[in-house]
Amino acid sequence: VQLQASGGGLVQTGGSLRLSCAGSGGDFSIYRMAWFRQALGKEREFVAGITRRGDSTTSADSVKDRFTISRDNAKSTVYLQMNSLKPDDTAVYYCAADSRTWIISAMPDKNNYDYWGQGTQVTVSS
Repeated sequence: VQLQASGGGLVQTGGSLRLSCAGSGGDFSIYRMAWFRQALGKEREFVAGITRRGDSTTSADSVKDRFTISRDNAKSTVYLQMNSLKPDDTAVYYCAADSRTWIISAMPDKNNYDYWGQGTQVTVSS
């Protein structure tokens, strides 16, 4: 599957953005999906993940109650709604697809993901 992320941009502290990740070239519903982010000079970190049917999600403590992941399998798209943005949220955001694992606890492990989008830059100004 090919993944194309979009929706990044420059926003002020407290603002909102909605990222989208469109999949093509495969059955999107067989993939568990997630968003990761990588700030300059830092490791890539898990942000949020969603199961294949969209019936369960998990997210990093740093974004809980601010970010929401969702998906529309009919449109082969996963979303990340980001509210109350902070300067610490500044990073390149990547979507990723996992075809192999099923347990929720494995979702934050970036090594489980087979496919990655190209990334979209999110910059939050103070």
